[in-house]
Amino acid sequence: MSKPPAPEAPGTAGTAGTPGTPEHEASLVVAERADAAEGVIALTLRHPDGAPLPEWQPGAHIDLLLGNGMVRHYSLCGDPGDRSAWRIGVLRVPESRGGSAYVHDELAVGASVRIRGPRNNFALRPANRYLFVAGGIGITPVLPMIAAAEAAGARWRLLYGGRTRSSMAFLDELASYGGAVDVRPQDEHGRLDLDDCLGKPEDGTLVYCCGPEPLLAAVEERCLVWPSGALRVERFRPVAVAAPDADAFEVVLSRSGQTLQVPPGTSVLAAAQQAGVAVPFSCAEGICGTCETEVLEGEPDHRDSVLSAEERESGETMMICVSRSRGPQLVLDL
Repeated sequence: MSKPPAPEAPGTAGTAGTPGTPEHEASLVVAERADAAEGVIALTLRHPDGAPLPEWQPGAHIDLLLGNGMVRHYSLCGDPGDRSAWRIGVLRVPESRGGSAYVHDELAVGASVRIRGPRNNFALRPANRYLFVAGGIGITPVLPMIAAAEAAGARWRLLYGGRTRSSMAFLDELASYGGAVDVRPQDEHGRLDLDDCLGKPEDGTLVYCCGPEPLLAAVEERCLVWPSGALRVERFRPVAVAAPDADAFEVVLSRSGQTLQVPPGTSVLAAAQQAGVAVPFSCAEGICGTCETEVLEGEPDHRDSVLSAEERESGETMMICVSRSRGPQLVLDL
């Protein structure tokens, strides 16, 4: 642990902005590029004329609209107080669909890249104690969280795993925190000992985890005995949802008064687009949060990988790219 407990730590729960509103979009320039680890590069992005970039909080990410037509989402891992630049860390993924390869091969210093955001589905909530668990490139959203917790005087600990020490990014920055950081390369220590750090629930402690799906699933399983809402995770890929064939339902758009039919196999987002309704979206897989929409009436059938259990239970918003309706009708703020 780092410091005595503080009465409050920074952070704002929820997503950035109002669901359904247009997001900031601009062309930025790669100002710096550095090797952060084996297979990982850190890019520093700036506005070409030096204009300040939008504010963001720990846990936020941006979209990169790449020249090959792909859109990829990367966590901001720099200093939220520095509005002159944004930093992201990008792992080259051999089995990917080409997004990470494009970033590694094409985005040299001086290159221009279109961005959208920032957006925050992984916001750091106030707490006196934190346990951060990161796997591989999952360290990126955690870096500014640690800095914020440290600055606020909150107690915290980081358990950081990776394949090898050489593949683990930003170890030099983490070294300054001393014993609060537990670095555990798999080739040296084996798998992370999650039972040791999560086996006994700790009142007043929030757990933040980001990394590959097996790590997230293991942490979620162990946190079932923790207080509700103690765990927040961020995923790289959508969780597979074993849902039965959905029935058709209708969606009422409160702003325009239109009523849309949503048949099986068609998303609410697609139905809205077919009706000529402009809705912000990005991943269309339920992981980025761009299409989050306020639900005015009805019960959503949540199939996203963004909302927490509490947010799903409230039914106040839904990701219309993947989620459906449990009843015959939804009324949405569109």
